[in-house]
Amino acid sequence: MSTLTNKIDFVAFISVAMANGNGDPLNGNRPRSDYNGYGELSDVCIKRKIRNRMQDMGKSIFVQSDDRCDDGCKSLAERAGKVISKDIKDRSLYAKVACENWLDVRTFGQVFAFSDKGSKSTDKNGVSVGVRGPVTVHQAVSIDPVDIESMQITKSVNGDTPRNAKGASGELSEKKSSDTMGQKHYVRFGLYKLKGSINVQLAEKTGFTDEDAEVIKECLRTLFVNDASSARPEGSMEVVKLYWFRHNCKAGQYSSAKVHRSVNAALVSPDTVPSSVDDYAIIVEPLDGLEPEIINGI
Repeated sequence: MSTLTNKIDFVAFISVAMANGNGDPLNGNRPRSDYNGYGELSDVCIKRKIRNRMQDMGKSIFVQSDDRCDDGCKSLAERAGKVISKDIKDRSLYAKVACENWLDVRTFGQVFAFSDKGSKSTDKNGVSVGVRGPVTVHQAVSIDPVDIESMQITKSVNGDTPRNAKGASGELSEKKSSDTMGQKHYVRFGLYKLKGSINVQLAEKTGFTDEDAEVIKECLRTLFVNDASSARPEGSMEVVKLYWFRHNCKAGQYSSAKVHRSVNAALVSPDTVPSSVDDYAIIVEPLDGLEPEIINGI
């Protein structure tokens, strides 16, 4: 199958309602936001969800999360060692084998820095290979500042019964450990704009094909399928629209920046505090000779 021949740019709008789309571990796991109050979803978060969707579709993935491991490997080094012979020292051949075996490697790229024993290393006895992937994803940023709210909760875990705890009679008490207090953070509502591109020159190097591009499109359309959690209840996050621009040449008819700027969302009533997608209108500025495929998310 031939590699990608036409540059692709895409823009997606994601709604977040009463959910924590991407918590910041350095800020008490509060939803990410910048200093001006605009919400953010990191590119790493988005790519994790795309990888998960690839896995759901039966594709072979190199960077797997622990709860989705499907090959029994406990580390990236172990996974690489099962597929790529340790006798391969040629960097280009190593990268070729990796790209042929794992969709996420030929999509996003990957750094392989493993010694012969399987531990991460850059010593001369191992191999250090960097693969640049053709698909790049920006962090998603909300159209307007978001309201981040916190709710006090009681965590009734009672995982341990206190030992040697004596009651008034002097006998061992069966009293459970006390509940603990905590907080749950969430965005009341936000509409986020996600941007990305697929580069043909890099696709030729990794073997990324038109079929792979269709997989990415489907992953973006269904980004939050099988992604529910207590922080992101089912239905709280949605891909509203996906705009898929396929250029008629390798380099692209327009720069990615111009394509991304051509699609925007704005409040229907500027004085409205947004509470749903219906409060926004999506505006597409026409680009001569480049029409987007407009896809409803799920």
